[in-house]
Amino acid sequence: MPFTPYLHFDGTCAEAMKFYEDVFDGRDLFMMRFDEMPEDAGGDMPRSDRIMHATLKTDDGILYASDFPQGGEPQKAVSVSVPIKEVERARAIFDRLTSNGGEAAMPFGKTFFSSGFGVVRDRFGTHWFIMVDEPEGPMPDA
Repeated sequence: MPFTPYLHFDGTCAEAMKFYEDVFDGRDLFMMRFDEMPEDAGGDMPRSDRIMHATLKTDDGILYASDFPQGGEPQKAVSVSVPIKEVERARAIFDRLTSNGGEAAMPFGKTFFSSGFGVVRDRFGTHWFIMVDEPEGPMPDA
């Protein structure tokens, strides 16, 4: 059963998803704002220009996201693991996530379990594990 990340932001979802569209070579970015909900949707969600739901398609999968409704409680912790087949592409994604205010928690490099792995907190607060997807078994000469 595959799991699909659903990220939550505090008013920066639209900016974040446009950034991720560029970083991950995304396509078909869809965003719906809280003020675009149908009138008969029910509930007491406050209408605003925050993103109610966003979908970004990539060659590797789908990323979902939204802003918290005004007054909502932010998610405390989650990391998104992104398996990449090529070291060069993994490093490029890592570098783009650390650009413009992102911060490397673990620099990208070879480890005992991968020929390329790094951890980054991007400028939107999302934690990413970027790793080269390796065959089973430890990496020699790590």
